[in-house]
Amino acid sequence: MVQQHSHHPRTSHPAPATLGELRASGHAYRGVKEEIRDNLLAMMRAGQDPFPGIVGFGQTVLPHLERALIAGHDIILLGERGQGKTRLIRTLAGLLDEWTPTVAGCEINDHPYQPACARCRRLAAEMGDDLPVSWWHRDDRYGEKLATPDTSVGDLIGDIDPVKVAEGRTLGDPETIHFGLVPRTNRGIFSLNEMPDLAERIQVSMLNVLEERDIGIRGYALRLPLDLLLVASANPEDYTNRGRIITPLKDRFGAEIRTHYPLTLTDELTLIKQEADIWTAAELPDHLVEVIARFTRGVRESSAVDARSGVSARFAIAAAESAAASAVRRSALAGATETPVARVCDLPAVVSTLRGKVEFEVSEEGREEEVLGAMLRRAIADTFRSRLGSVDLSGLLAKFEDGGTVESGELVPATDLLQRVGDVPGLARIMARLGMDGGESFGHAAAAVEFTLEGLYLMRRLSKDTDGGTSVYGT
Repeated sequence: MVQQHSHHPRTSHPAPATLGELRASGHAYRGVKEEIRDNLLAMMRAGQDPFPGIVGFGQTVLPHLERALIAGHDIILLGERGQGKTRLIRTLAGLLDEWTPTVAGCEINDHPYQPACARCRRLAAEMGDDLPVSWWHRDDRYGEKLATPDTSVGDLIGDIDPVKVAEGRTLGDPETIHFGLVPRTNRGIFSLNEMPDLAERIQVSMLNVLEERDIGIRGYALRLPLDLLLVASANPEDYTNRGRIITPLKDRFGAEIRTHYPLTLTDELTLIKQEADIWTAAELPDHLVEVIARFTRGVRESSAVDARSGVSARFAIAAAESAAASAVRRSALAGATETPVARVCDLPAVVSTLRGKVEFEVSEEGREEEVLGAMLRRAIADTFRSRLGSVDLSGLLAKFEDGGTVESGELVPATDLLQRVGDVPGLARIMARLGMDGGESFGHAAAAVEFTLEGLYLMRRLSKDTDGGTSVYGT
């Protein structure tokens, strides 16, 4: 079970504490799907974003999802790894009412107006308007299970509780049942991730949940009407090969929605900036984020990479975090105290650590790092052309006309690099083109200079000799 944390602070729950007080307050019962539909439509009318933090799906995936939710459909999201399926599913909890009433102490969160389990029906008959009511926050109304081959019917649906039997209840008593994850998410949203990995005989147990909205446990004649939205995720390759979703179960989902990787460079940039957990440890200049985004897209589109496995968004996020970590390491070894700034020399080192995130075609075995290194250089060159292609760099090139050289590398501090280069005519213009306004630190200036040197090398206007982590630029 995963608890969600909303983007808004919790308000205090409503006051009614008994069934009578709840009726007097004018509270009306709504099913989960009706609740989600009403809240989604209200947010759409108000111009609010129902799916915060979701990047690049606005014109493709989200319209299908909105239609499915308005129609009250259970949903399968199909997409390769790292496309944000789970992230998207978790935003759905924000469409629930902030607070909803339940019968106090109920394991399956029965609504006081419509008690479903044997315990709550008995209490309602005994206590009438004095039936105690508790309040359930939407953050707690989301349940999630990663479907693994060892998942059992008991995990999902429920089983006999031997402790309750030992306490003296008979096996025929419905209150001897220990409910599984699905009924415990009654009146909420339940997500089943990687559904094809679920054994087919276990998938069968979900048929009644999806269609008849009830469950049966161990031969009990137990009709327990469930009120929930069921959302599953699957990889299309798993969908057909490694595992499969059985046809009757697939048929019971109302909507099948395909996800995708970011379609534009802008979306890729937004995603990296939003997700990479680096912004306090080090600064990653915009031009380096663009290099990483272009690198990721190049790997994703490469014929050397197995397209069926995909290249996850986590690839780009890990690259950004690793580059920032390299800058922090350089700063620590140099004893510097200012905030470190990542440079282009921090990128090649991440290639070997990212290799495990990419499935290559068999023909490329043994050449993985070479292939990734070539793609990284291409991404740097494309970013250089995009950002600095029209800038006059003759002032920097003039420093190399008489055989001068500049040594840089992942352990060369920013101040050392700037001293070795000396005064660079036009540096302010270069920094402006790289998204820096001129008020930045030595680290930013060094990042701009080194990126320019690397770009000139890739454009074959400078030479570069590399030895370990050190590079010497010259003519």
